[in-house]
Amino acid sequence: MKHNKSFGDVLREKRMAKKISLRKFAQVVGVSPTYLSQVEQNNVQPPTADRVQRMAEVLGENVDDWIALAGRVAEDLPAIIHEKKEVPDLLRAVSGLTADQLRKLREQAERMKDEGQ
Repeated sequence: MKHNKSFGDVLREKRMAKKISLRKFAQVVGVSPTYLSQVEQNNVQPPTADRVQRMAEVLGENVDDWIALAGRVAEDLPAIIHEKKEVPDLLRAVSGLTADQLRKLREQAERMKDEGQ
């Protein structure tokens, strides 16, 4: 998912495409309609990662893509990064790889995990 639009722009576009009213969407994701309107108008920062996750799920969107679009970090990632000292080095090493290269690396990692079980 590559966007040049802001989180608020994409949120509004996707919500309207699903024909969900602002008030109903706010109720489903647990925020006030006023706050949601402010997010969609880019007047406030995007919500927390867990709230963004809920929004993506309701709209049928990729959660990781939406968390990245919101400039947030998924809540499970800090613990994963701190779990093993090699993880930060790995993240630095993969920085700059293309999406295709990262996909291949992830597939290889999944095969390695399967072999280790």
